[in-house]
Amino acid sequence: METLKVDTALPYVCALPSGPQPATVRIRAAFPDRAAVGEEIRPTDVTTTVELPAAAVADLTALKAAEVRAETALGVAAGQNGQETQAVWRGTAQPTGVPADGPLTLTTTGDVPVVTASAAGDLSFTAGNLDVGLALGTADGTPADPRPSPSPARRTRTRRRTGSSRPSRSPPALHRGTGRIPLAVGLRPALLPSGVRAGPSESQDGAAPTHGLPRNEETGAGAEKPAGAEKPAGGKSAGAPEAADTPSGTPAGRGSAPTCRNEQATPTTLTAYITGYSNVRKLNGANAIPVSCVFIEQGEPGIEFRPDGMHVVQTSDASLFHEGRKQTPPFQATFLTFGFAPTTATLVLEQVGPMSVESDMLANYPVYTSDAYVRAPLVLRVLDARVNGTRLDVGPSCRTEKPLTSLEPDPVKYPGDHLVLHGTGRQVIPDPATGYQLTSGGALTGEVTIPAFKGCGAGGENLDRLFTASISGPGNYIKQIQGQTCSAGLEDPPADQCTEDRQPAVIPKPER
Repeated sequence: METLKVDTALPYVCALPSGPQPATVRIRAAFPDRAAVGEEIRPTDVTTTVELPAAAVADLTALKAAEVRAETALGVAAGQNGQETQAVWRGTAQPTGVPADGPLTLTTTGDVPVVTASAAGDLSFTAGNLDVGLALGTADGTPADPRPSPSPARRTRTRRRTGSSRPSRSPPALHRGTGRIPLAVGLRPALLPSGVRAGPSESQDGAAPTHGLPRNEETGAGAEKPAGAEKPAGGKSAGAPEAADTPSGTPAGRGSAPTCRNEQATPTTLTAYITGYSNVRKLNGANAIPVSCVFIEQGEPGIEFRPDGMHVVQTSDASLFHEGRKQTPPFQATFLTFGFAPTTATLVLEQVGPMSVESDMLANYPVYTSDAYVRAPLVLRVLDARVNGTRLDVGPSCRTEKPLTSLEPDPVKYPGDHLVLHGTGRQVIPDPATGYQLTSGGALTGEVTIPAFKGCGAGGENLDRLFTASISGPGNYIKQIQGQTCSAGLEDPPADQCTEDRQPAVIPKPER
């Protein structure tokens, strides 16, 4: 079997604070030239190189940035026989010094999702949206903070340089002092040529291939295709090649979102996607919270009359959901161990107890104001880690010794260790509501202490102190964004809330 090596340079135009400037993106990857139907196709040696112009360097210098750490997320469509499925190729880079002048070249590397062909025929890979995040470091070591500055700079917009009249997508805001500059690149230039072929399986035992169906971890058998697979909502058409799920901090269509369908929904059931950013104080940076699914079972509302007016109170139960487990999808975090060794860890947040959403709305017509508290006992688990590209065997039980902990405003009513997030909302009838509402979503914020780690290591090697020294500690700020909920249990849920197969229609984007 031969290897197809691809080296493609793509021109972009970035609308920087200093004005529109060209930027070059170069993608390199290697593919097998042929694969059997049902066989995993794993791109290797994947690098994304972004060359930012001198004007971008000047913008970084104005922010007093001495070094940057880059993260890239490239949306890639794998197509076959006129159908396609979406995946995200993620990469991280080691810290790079900001030059005094001239261009800045950033190269990221990382493992990318496998693709499984479901039929014979040529496979093509097409580039989609590109997000580049720059975690800024200052000469005096000032930590980055995802909280927005009250004085935002100009908004940025980037787009693929092309003759198409299709407009670029809505840009993210660029805030001074956030420690991260989002560079969102829209449109879809061709990235990789056709030529990877999928043919019939040539297994010696003559067994029929599973055609890319995921395997059941308990039985080892291929999982059943879920109902409605002929028209899935995840951006994948029937007969398209299957891409493995990837974490997503910057969603690129439904392909970046995990399945979020509650098969036991009741008339009071809501489903929603959440995402966001979390500071890790010891790392002087922020990590993305992947797009995750949450199920909410609304509680019975109650009315309380207080001196300031009538309050409508409600406590709802909630749970994370990912492939049958109460957890987020796996996601990657990059940090420096011992202050200099680049380390990439694959993490997951696991729910280990009841999660609740407590809402309190003051109804003084025509003004309605609300407070909401989300309480969740979440353990941070390490699935895999690599230092300087060398894999560490963390073992099967590497995790924080107890749940992430926040300062609890009502410890008598809510004892124990758990995360606390708070959001506020306001509505002046007849105007739309602003801020956070349980049904429409919005921003929730909080701070957590990351406990010490335990159970890390294998073969007699104890890695507990490594992760505790690198990650654990107080003062880690979180900003979570919840999207519009889907009333999944209704007989005819609203089309603007739910997809045809009753998943949330809105996939939120993280904010800082």
